[in-house]
Amino acid sequence: MSETILKLQDVSVFQNENLILSNITLEVKKGEFVYIIGKTGSGKSSFMKTLYADIPLREGYGTVVDFSLKSLQEKDIPFLRRKLGIVFQDFKLLPDRNINNNLQFVLKATGWTDHSKMDAKIEAVLDKVGMKTKGFKFPHELSGGEQQRVAIARALLNDPELILADEPTGNLDPQTSVEVMRVLQEINESGRTIIMSTHDYALILKYPHKTIKCDGSKMFEVIQKAM
Repeated sequence: MSETILKLQDVSVFQNENLILSNITLEVKKGEFVYIIGKTGSGKSSFMKTLYADIPLREGYGTVVDFSLKSLQEKDIPFLRRKLGIVFQDFKLLPDRNINNNLQFVLKATGWTDHSKMDAKIEAVLDKVGMKTKGFKFPHELSGGEQQRVAIARALLNDPELILADEPTGNLDPQTSVEVMRVLQEINESGRTIIMSTHDYALILKYPHKTIKCDGSKMFEVIQKAM
C-alpha cells in the first residue's frame, strides 16, 4: 500500500448532468485528518459519494486506496468499500436487531464466517468507541451520540485504510459532537486516515486539521484564521 491514500487530479463532480464541483486536485497521505467544509448544498456530500463510488467519476483522474475511480467497474465497488469505513450523519443502523447483530450482519456480508473471530472483532471495535457494554441494546435504546459511536465502530470492522465521515455530528448537540469527535481523534492518532465533511466550525477550531472548503463549485485549502 502506498503512502498516498487518495489522489485526485483535475476532477469534476456531477450529479446527473449538473456540475457540482470542478478542477479538484487533492492528495491525502496515510494518517492525515482532513476536513471538507462548506455551506449546505456546496457539494460536500457529492464529493464524499464520489470517493466511495456512489457517484461515478466522469471527468479527471482519481485513486482511492489504490482503486482507480475512473476505470472502476460495478463488480469492483464492494471491494473498494471494504477498504473504506463510511460514517453517515443518520447512523443507518438496522432497527430490528441489537448492536452486536448489526455489526455481525456487516461482517457476514463482507465474507467473515468464523463466529469466534466475529465476536472478538465486534467486542474490539465497540471497546474502541466506548460502547463495549452496550452490544445487547437495540438502536432505539441508545442516544444519538451512542448510535454514532456504534456507526463508527461499524466503520472500523474491516480495518479500513480510509474512513469517510459525512457530517457525523450533524444530528448531535454540541457536547455530544465533541465526544464523538474525540473518538475520531483517537482513531486518527492510532494511524488511520480520516476525511470528514462538516459545517461545525466550533469543532474545527477545537481540533484543527487540514481544511478544504467547497465554495462556488471549487475546492481549495483554507488557513484556519481565514475561515
